[in-house]
Amino acid sequence: MCEMQKYKIHFAPLQGYTEDAYRRWHQDIFGGVDTYYTPFVRMEHGDIRSKDLRDIRPDFNVGVNVVPQVIAADGKELTSIVQRMQPFGYTRIDINMGCPFPLQTRHGKGAGLFAHPDKVREIMDEVSAHTGVMFSIKMRLGLDAPDQWKEVMPIINDTPLQYITIHPRIATQQYKGELHMAAFEEMLAACKHPVIFNGNIQSVGDIEHLASEYGDRLAGVMIGRGLLARPSLAQEYADGTCMSDKELIAKIKVMHEHLHEHFFSIIPGEAQQLSKLRTFWDYMEPTIGRKAWKKITKAGNAKNYFAAISDL
Repeated sequence: MCEMQKYKIHFAPLQGYTEDAYRRWHQDIFGGVDTYYTPFVRMEHGDIRSKDLRDIRPDFNVGVNVVPQVIAADGKELTSIVQRMQPFGYTRIDINMGCPFPLQTRHGKGAGLFAHPDKVREIMDEVSAHTGVMFSIKMRLGLDAPDQWKEVMPIINDTPLQYITIHPRIATQQYKGELHMAAFEEMLAACKHPVIFNGNIQSVGDIEHLASEYGDRLAGVMIGRGLLARPSLAQEYADGTCMSDKELIAKIKVMHEHLHEHFFSIIPGEAQQLSKLRTFWDYMEPTIGRKAWKKITKAGNAKNYFAAISDL
């Protein structure tokens, strides 16, 4: 019997969740992740947002294998972002061609690039022109149809890329509805670059199913919400173990306490502090149970909030 393919685990970037503090403490307490990606860096009013620059600062990511993700509408914007990032010394950059939110797509960014193949070519031309930096792409099947990748794939195939991460939905689905696996398999066959799979990975069993179906046709998997829901998922897959509920809850509480100290030191006001800290639990209902999850997420003040966490 052949040994099952063992995949590298990539932690997907999620705006408002996987910032520098989360990445550092996740690696320290749970681990198992090969690469963490930053929420996308973008231009605003002619420059990179200060919060994005802070998030990718090397001194805020010490010891963590971080790849900045960027989002741009054309080649000129991509080059402007890359140039402003040069002082940080990154040699790997991921390009977002999959963000499904209208705030980005209506400006021709993220999955909105599918409507502008000429802009995709501009971006890929800039990628080809850069030396000293390796690029990758995170993308979907299309903006509003699952075959729109076909028009841009020849351009992508002709560009030197480290790999492509594919989420087999279209942008108008956002993160709901069925994955278009038949279209994904067609895209996988047509792509000349290594492919990482992203989408609906919630358990070790989900990763193993992909390994049994695709083997070495995939270069790895990218997980976002599944790791936010069960932070131990990557380590459990890497080790071939299943963490006990008691140990998992204990580690979750340790990580939360570190984030508590961090956010309360940089955010003024209890309401704002709790609003930010509460996002830690947004996807964790399947892990801690609905009753405990509601008690934590509905707590109206710090006293009740921390009491609910103590009761876990």
